[in-house]
Order: sequence, then C-alpha cells, then structure tokens
Amino acid sequence: MKTYISKLPILTLTLSALLFFNCGTKEQPTESIDKPNNSPNIILFVSDDHGTDAIGAYGNKVIKTPNLDQLAAEGVRFNNAYCTSASCAASRSVILTGLYGHATGSYGHVHDYHHFSSYDNIKSLPVLLENSGYETARIGKYHVAPESVYHFQKVLEADPRNTVEMAEQCEDVLNSDKPFFLYFCTDDPHRGAPFESDPWNTPNSFGNKEEGYEDVETITYDPKDVVVPSFLPDSQESREEIAQYYQSVSRIDQGFGKLMKMLKETGKDKNTVVIYISDNGMAFPGAKTTVYEPGIKLPCIIKDPLANIKGGSVNNALISWTDLTPTILDMADVTYDSNDFHGKSFKNILSKENPKGWDEMYASHTFHEITMYYPMRVVRDKNYKLIRNIAWRQEYPFASDLWAASTWQEVYRSDKEFFGKRKVKDYLFRPEFELFDLSNDPDESENLANDKNYAEVLEALKNKMKDFQLKTKDPWLITWDHDNSLQGTGVNL
Repeated sequence: MKTYISKLPILTLTLSALLFFNCGTKEQPTESIDKPNNSPNIILFVSDDHGTDAIGAYGNKVIKTPNLDQLAAEGVRFNNAYCTSASCAASRSVILTGLYGHATGSYGHVHDYHHFSSYDNIKSLPVLLENSGYETARIGKYHVAPESVYHFQKVLEADPRNTVEMAEQCEDVLNSDKPFFLYFCTDDPHRGAPFESDPWNTPNSFGNKEEGYEDVETITYDPKDVVVPSFLPDSQESREEIAQYYQSVSRIDQGFGKLMKMLKETGKDKNTVVIYISDNGMAFPGAKTTVYEPGIKLPCIIKDPLANIKGGSVNNALISWTDLTPTILDMADVTYDSNDFHGKSFKNILSKENPKGWDEMYASHTFHEITMYYPMRVVRDKNYKLIRNIAWRQEYPFASDLWAASTWQEVYRSDKEFFGKRKVKDYLFRPEFELFDLSNDPDESENLANDKNYAEVLEALKNKMKDFQLKTKDPWLITWDHDNSLQGTGVNL
C-alpha cells in the first residue's frame, strides 16, 4: 500500500491558505445555450434515508420493490456506492456539487436554526446544466442552500410522501421540448414523527398513515417477517419499526414505477438516463449520522440507454456521491474542468464489473443537527477502512429522530449492555481511530487500530487521510498538528 505523506510539518503554515481559499467550480456563462434535442434527458431520483438493506435488487427477499428491481434488471447495480456524509443536507450538497461539504461550507443541516449554507461562489449541477441548455426542475425535498447556488428553473409542488402524486406533477417536464434534468426527491422513508419528550414506540415514525395515500397502495409488512440487519438488536421494537420502514420504501417504489410509466408514454425512455440513489442509510442508530457501512454504503442503480450496458449488470467499483456531478455532466456531454470537482466521472466504467483504479473512497462528516458536532473522516483502501473520530473524547451525539426511535429506547431504558453487535458504551464512546478489515469483518466489530500486526496499515491510511484533507482543503486538517503539539504537555482536550 502506497503512502503519500510521512510527516506534515507544514500543517500550521497551510491553515491560513485552507481557510481563505475560495473553492468551487470556475465561473460559467450566465446565459444558457441551446442544447441539441438529441442530448440525453437525466432523472436523478433521490430517496431519503434508504439503505441497501431494504431493496429487492440488493438481496432483500421480503420487501416489495418491483419497479426498482426492474431498473436494476435493465441497468447496472453498484455494490460499493457511498455517500460522503450520512446526513441529509450535507449529503445532498455533495450530490449536487461534486465537492466535500467541508470545502463548501455545507457542514450540516440548512433548515431552521442550523442554517448551514454553501459558499456563494459554488457552481452546482443544475446551474451548470442550465447554462448548457438543459431545462432543470426539482420536486420534493430540497434541503440545500442558498437558492442562488442550487437554482432550478422549475419548482414543482406535491406531497413529498405521495410519490405517485409527485410523478404526476412532472408531466410537463417529461414532455419538454428541451433536454431536461429532473431532480426527484422523496421524503420517504425518512422518519415522520416529531421528536417527543417521552418517545416510545411512536406509531407513525415513518409517516405511515392507516388510511394510506391517495393513488398509493398501502403495502404493510408483518414484523415477524422483516430482515433485521446485524447492527440492530433483534427486538420486537426493531421489527415493528423496520416493518414501518419497509412500508415507506414501498411507497417510493410505486412512485418510481409511475414516473417510469409516464416516461415511457412520452417515448423518451430510450434517450433518458435514470439514476436511483439515497442520501444516506436507514434512520436507525448505527446507520444514519454514522460513517459505519450501514450509514454510508447505499443503493445506486443506473440505466443509461445510450451506453453499452447489459441489463442486470453489477459494478464493484468504489464510487462516492462526489462522483455524481462530473458523471452526469459527462453523460450530458457538458464540457468541464475535472479539477473543479473532488470526484471523477465513472461514465466510462458503467459496463465494467471490476474496473481498475476504483478501489479507494473517502468520507467526511462534521455535523448533522447543529448540536451534533462530531467530525469524522474516513478512508477506505480496498478492504481496509479507517475512521478518525476527531472529537473522540466526547459522547457520540444523537439525532432527535434516532433518539426517539423505539429501537434505541428499548435498549436505553432497559439499560442493556449491547445494541446489536456493539456494546452500548462502545457506541457512545469511541476511540480516536477505528480500523476495520471489511473482507473479514463486514460488521465493523473488531477494531484493529491497536493491533501491532496492523501498525503499517494504520500508518499508511493515516497518511492517505491527511493527504486527502490537504488536497480538499479541509479546515479540520489542523487537528492533527494541534493534537501532536499538545502531547506531553499535560493539557487535556
């Protein structure tokens, strides 16, 4: 394994440059140009808190997702696709810019008192496509700011949990005379219940309504039949919440199916790229807001009728959401400078099962809610994965909806020792470094960071992480030098 930086004596000197550097894509023309009508249309369908655990195409034999499964049967399924922050707003900023949130100011949630926003000079995917002649439209969850950076020409309105209604509102866009980019974002399967002072088995935690939604079939699941992921406790509370989660995912599938039916009726399905992803993993402790695999390893299914892809293909490349913007621009044949993005286009490897040079991935999480400061940085090199918990001396903070989850409350109130395969104390109080061999330990249950047999691996991955932070102008890079400068001084951080 190569190492790039053995020591970083320049960290303190480079901090000023990091803080005052204006990152982002280069200025683009403010006036749009005419795009040829044969340019591909692009649909980016983003669900909210949906992991690979709850989709038939990824192996779940209980959940009913026939339309998403059909997309996989006609396109390619990525087995190693990652968001870079398991938090809604932070993840969505990455999806639409190709840049890590620590470099754009998108550190966490944008709404209410959180108010994190991207820098004004950032050029986002919809703006770049509009400047290149595309009609851009969005519907459903937005959760990025400011609007001037993430501007769409059309904003469509519908109940974001009624995905069929959402699809119906897209009719004019699908029939556009211009090539279009449709950003379709559901609220499902995000938890829908408000945070309560006495959270316990909230019956509508995933927005499920007993009467169902107009035009959407209510598909229910028996808790005894659901598949409990290994990182969760196999309790009645978990099973009941997973059953609700499945119901919410089935709503997504119906809306997706409706949208695909409408697209086919326009005759544009042969010239439309369809991408299905999620912003982060399932809304359960141990997944969402963490950088463990259930939080950041997500579904990514792509159908590109113009590419030479055999239906039902799989792709094992390690990709991340930083790669989406350059890939979509590439698909749209929009000229760009690859240096403007932290990610890179994977358009040319869509049809390859095991492409070379795609065996490394990075992640960066800083905030979820503003009260949840817990910066983490991640590097995965082939099967080794290193997590650095920068604020490791503090207790791991809970998102309000995850604290309220009966799955967590059952363990917390009963003062149980384990939450899934992890001890509760180990979930709440984490070491600075967590090193895992995913090939032998997919559950990330054995930390190898203090194992002398993996000392070289640990050091190599630390250097990769520092190099990544330096290249992406991460302000938290200084914490390496800051910690080292205090060693042996008796100062407790």
